[in-house]
Amino acid sequence: MRSVSPIFLLLAGCSSVERISGSANAIRGEANALEDHGKAIGDPVVVDRSQRIYELAASIHDDLSGVQDKASQLLSTLWWVAAAVVAVAVVVFVWQTGVGTACRRLLGWIPQPVARDADLAAQMMDPDSKEGVREYIAARRASDPLFDSAFRKARAAHSETKP
Repeated sequence: MRSVSPIFLLLAGCSSVERISGSANAIRGEANALEDHGKAIGDPVVVDRSQRIYELAASIHDDLSGVQDKASQLLSTLWWVAAAVVAVAVVVFVWQTGVGTACRRLLGWIPQPVARDADLAAQMMDPDSKEGVREYIAARRASDPLFDSAFRKARAAHSETKP
């Protein structure tokens, strides 16, 4: 058992209490073998000592009932870090693949800026409405800074190409 690496024990998930219990059982087995040997050679000292070892190992089992495993701080921290990494990975996956947009669409949740934009576009399509393309573009630029930046860049590029 001594040749087993600590990493293997960590991966196997064997608790300290289980390892102590297994060692106590092994000691009891060795004590029984020693007692049998002492009886075979007729040595009462060996028999008495082996019985004492057996009793001490048995008392370890009694004492184990009041012992609890203590999680390593490092292992506990690693579990929390791993959970946080998984949570971030899930969020990034949902964000990058568009699954979040699909879920919002299925649930019927439309963000307020998008709803305002769609309402203005629908009003712009109505021939009796006073809203036109200029109002729509102004509203889009006011509500979305990224659109505003792209619009300015596109407008500058178009103004440079005109004679």
